Amino acid sequence: MRKKLFKWHSIGALIAILPVIIISITGSILVFKTELDAWLMPNKMTVNVDSTQQRLSLDTLITNVQKNNPKYEVATWEIFDDKSRTDTAYLIERGTHVWAKVYLNQYSGEMLSEPVGTSDDLTDWLLDLHYKFLLETKGMFIGAIVSLILLFLGISGIILYRKFWQHFFTLRIKLAARIFFSDLHKMVGISASPVLLILAFTGAYWNILLVAHEVTEHVIEEPYEMIAPLHNTGLSIQSLYEKSKSEIDSFKPTYLVLPFEPKMDITFYGEVDTPNPLNSEYSNMVTFDKNSGKTTFMQDIREANVLMVIDDSFRKLHFGYFAGLTSKIIWCVLGLSPVILAFTGLYLYWFRKRKKFKKS
Repeated sequence: MRKKLFKWHSIGALIAILPVIIISITGSILVFKTELDAWLMPNKMTVNVDSTQQRLSLDTLITNVQKNNPKYEVATWEIFDDKSRTDTAYLIERGTHVWAKVYLNQYSGEMLSEPVGTSDDLTDWLLDLHYKFLLETKGMFIGAIVSLILLFLGISGIILYRKFWQHFFTLRIKLAARIFFSDLHKMVGISASPVLLILAFTGAYWNILLVAHEVTEHVIEEPYEMIAPLHNTGLSIQSLYEKSKSEIDSFKPTYLVLPFEPKMDITFYGEVDTPNPLNSEYSNMVTFDKNSGKTTFMQDIREANVLMVIDDSFRKLHFGYFAGLTSKIIWCVLGLSPVILAFTGLYLYWFRKRKKFKKS
């Protein structure tokens, strides 16, 4: 059984070696996506205001975006009030289902960019490469398969080297290259396995959900083409924003979703004061009827069931920002371990094949 598992471990690694390397390198870079965006695009991503400066109302900001981009409809909105990071509005071009985004100063209303594609910026392009290999729905499916293979490699590696503690710190540098690479492969694999298992499982989970959504919404059904707002434009979005904060104790909205498909309503996602460091900034939500503005749904993560709490924790666990810079650095370094595992494993596979060839 161990020989069969070892064989399948090797086959799985060979099949997934290239996409795993791509996912590993891009993922480690994307751990610092926010920091990289601020460094690469400071004029778009950062504002410099004093602590007393107040945000303009969402009604004013949305009207300003629509006025400056008449060919688009506002669909979603990233909301920030940390006096340093800009808001991002996500738009849909009228008569299409093509998305774009613009950056703006939420304190002055100044537009900081023209509409750009959601994969045009460098880190967004890397994100596209990371989870769908620039291949849209087909790429999501490939990403899900690769993540499942990586999950299998992590589990099978732990089983194969379940007695790792006996020689965990053994790295025989002065002996043959095969022995050194074997020791290095085991050490890196076991050390990184907890993080790799988390990354593989959460990655596969999200990609499978995304594939199912794309098939349902954009294959089985024709994708909806935005022509005009789908909500009552007489409603004050700023009033709904303020109302959402009173619906859930300590609720702080971080993301607005306006209806961009006929069945959708107006929803604010956000964060609350919670002792759980894995609760994400999108874990709570307040939904309003798109016509009347009445509250139709609320979700407080502090009162949610266990499955919902676990599902929400995947965001911080996958991107590694649950403990600030410390966890980001750990996730970045260990996220690169598949690159080492790929090259050491490939060498060991080549060595075994060469040895068998010489015997024959």
